[in-house]
Amino acid sequence: MFLSRTTVAPLKASALSFAKVNAVRAITTATPSITQAFSAQKNANGNYLVTMIPGDGIGPEISRSVKEIFAAAKAPIEWEEVDVTPIVKDGKTAIPDEAIVSVRKSTVALKGPLATPIGKGHVSLNLTLRRTFNLYANVRPCRSVVGFKTPYDDVNTVLIRENTEGEYSGIEHEVVDGVVQSIKLITKDASERVARYAFTYAQSIGRDRVTAVHKANIMKLADGLFLDVCRQVSKDFPDIKFNDILLDRACLNITSDPSLYADTVMVMPNLYGDILSDMCAGLIGGLGLTPSGNIGRDASIFEAVHGTAPDIAGQDKANPTALLLSGIMMLRHMRLNEQAANVEQAVFKTIAESKFLTADLGGRSTNSEFTKAVIGNLKA
Repeated sequence: MFLSRTTVAPLKASALSFAKVNAVRAITTATPSITQAFSAQKNANGNYLVTMIPGDGIGPEISRSVKEIFAAAKAPIEWEEVDVTPIVKDGKTAIPDEAIVSVRKSTVALKGPLATPIGKGHVSLNLTLRRTFNLYANVRPCRSVVGFKTPYDDVNTVLIRENTEGEYSGIEHEVVDGVVQSIKLITKDASERVARYAFTYAQSIGRDRVTAVHKANIMKLADGLFLDVCRQVSKDFPDIKFNDILLDRACLNITSDPSLYADTVMVMPNLYGDILSDMCAGLIGGLGLTPSGNIGRDASIFEAVHGTAPDIAGQDKANPTALLLSGIMMLRHMRLNEQAANVEQAVFKTIAESKFLTADLGGRSTNSEFTKAVIGNLKA
């Protein structure tokens, strides 16, 4: 709970706060469970249905690049493109019904960047999507890219961020003029769910350690609960070592020597994951080289987490790498490992060759030229 230093007696506000807490708790908590494996069946054409959310700004351009490259790699996918421009339903921001039906039907989606007004207008569309489909774990791997030089050559981090509550629960109000109260919601159920996913994910990628990142020294109840739940869950995974670290120390360590975290999966509450994952992205060259997956029990959405870049939209200058890498995560989630490996090696080979790089990677090529180069590097 965050309060102004001003002394107040928020008796009226307390009732409002607890009402909001109970309302959000009903939305964000759920029985802890591991994400169901992708179980959709191929259609009559021998393909899987995948929902495509092109997004705003450069989103349609980079989405088109992904479609072309996946088609060239013979990924058995049929895309169903949907619009998620928000609507107001019962006074609340909501996703159009057509988009909800598509994602629930396909159980997997690839999403370009979405624009959200800052400080006004509708709530974040990304947050709305997470709540609509109960996408409880955000997975953000960051790995140094050969051919794109940064001060760090040995980054190989994996972060798993609790995706439904924390400071992003949206429980805030003005107590009195000039004093705003914002409540950080941490529940046992949501903490256990993301912790179990982190341990399971570590096993699946061959890592033998899980590290909880927290500030339980300050937020003794909220972060203390998250840390305690992680410790309890660790007992169910005797083959995985467990440790914890304070958020500030983790930031210091990662920027000093990121190789310290190359053998672990880090798991943390919502806000910390948002900050730390972007920091790790900066170590490898930025969000344009960073994939992301939002995992839920009934559906999963993979996305580019960079901005919409409206200043270059429609100019064929966008870099599709982040959405491509997110698409590769999606292919592996769908157990299309052969196609995922082929696209991945083609993307990294194209970057390493440095002949067809977009401006953000230090080159002068267009999106179309980069896309053609990736297709040319696919294995037959």
